[in-house]
Amino acid sequence: MTSPRLRADACPGALQTHSAADGELARVRVPGGLLTAAQLRALAAAARDLGDGALEMTSRGNLQLRGLAPGAARELGDRLAAAGLLPSETHERVRNVLASALTGRAGGLLDARPWVAALDAGLLADPALAALPGRYLATLDDGRGDVSGLGGDVGLLAMSPSSVALLLAGEDSGLRTGPSDAVGLLLTATRAFLAERDAQGGTAWRLAELDDGPARVAARVAARLGGARSAPVAVPPAPSLGPVGAETQADGRTALIGVVPLGRIAAGQAELLASLTGEVQLTPWRSVVVPDLAEDRVDDAAVDLHRTGMVFDAASPWARVTACAGRPGCARSLADVRADAAAAVASGAVPDETRVHWAGCERRCGRPRGEVLDVVATADGYRVS
Repeated sequence: MTSPRLRADACPGALQTHSAADGELARVRVPGGLLTAAQLRALAAAARDLGDGALEMTSRGNLQLRGLAPGAARELGDRLAAAGLLPSETHERVRNVLASALTGRAGGLLDARPWVAALDAGLLADPALAALPGRYLATLDDGRGDVSGLGGDVGLLAMSPSSVALLLAGEDSGLRTGPSDAVGLLLTATRAFLAERDAQGGTAWRLAELDDGPARVAARVAARLGGARSAPVAVPPAPSLGPVGAETQADGRTALIGVVPLGRIAAGQAELLASLTGEVQLTPWRSVVVPDLAEDRVDDAAVDLHRTGMVFDAASPWARVTACAGRPGCARSLADVRADAAAAVASGAVPDETRVHWAGCERRCGRPRGEVLDVVATADGYRVS
């Protein structure tokens, strides 16, 4: 580590909320970004009844509720538990799992959805894993290379339909296994991360913060499992943009992928999404996959969702513009960056083919990985860099 963490990770959860300027903020983990229609309806109702009426998407495919009253976390927890969204109070903050968009439906070398369910069950079944930092992240990549570059602590990357690589801090460890044993290997690596973290003082929030972390964790895993290691390969960089528009699934049906401007889903919008399909997938690009649509329903679904503000054009500025919460939600913010970002999009002021992140202060919360034009609020206006 370059310097030890001086405080414990305080990443918010559904029960451990964060006090913001506009009320309490709760973060609901959604492993793989996968939500049933019933779960989406339950979240929409919670946002309307307990929060500010909307759900915020995060870069890890999770959801946040803002504007909660003090003490509302308990009722929220009860609602989430009833919907199957809070299977454990002790482990709820560590269920950060990204999976390839459209996995099992279009593209990829295999279906990563069984990995999502198995990993979540494995995390919940081990009491020791409740000690993971709230920023722990697992990436499950079906071979298309879309989530492996998003900064996971541990990850799986399908190399072929029969071979899977173990990733550590976004690097190939050289350790390989078959698809059926992949989650077991990932859980072994997760426990090795905790062991190495404890050996180095127990303050790191991420595997990459450990001194020689990937190599040392890989050595722990190899010593436990034995077997030869392959020569590491380059891990695909994260794409700047996720899929947008319509995608034909392997079964002939269609998936619609819509960008949600600034990642803010209104309760009514969430209910419309839930009425269209049995399951949706949230992506780290703040878009929503609406899968399994019959051909005669695609156009109507796209029109209805477009009317609510969702964008299905990959060339739209909204596919490239992000923002932090800004005023009035964040006390640190020096501007209402969401309103200003929306005004910039409406006026055509967003440069072509450029990702732009609007931030209310120098912390630049929510900034995407990779090359981004930063528009940062200061006491004297915005600074562009």
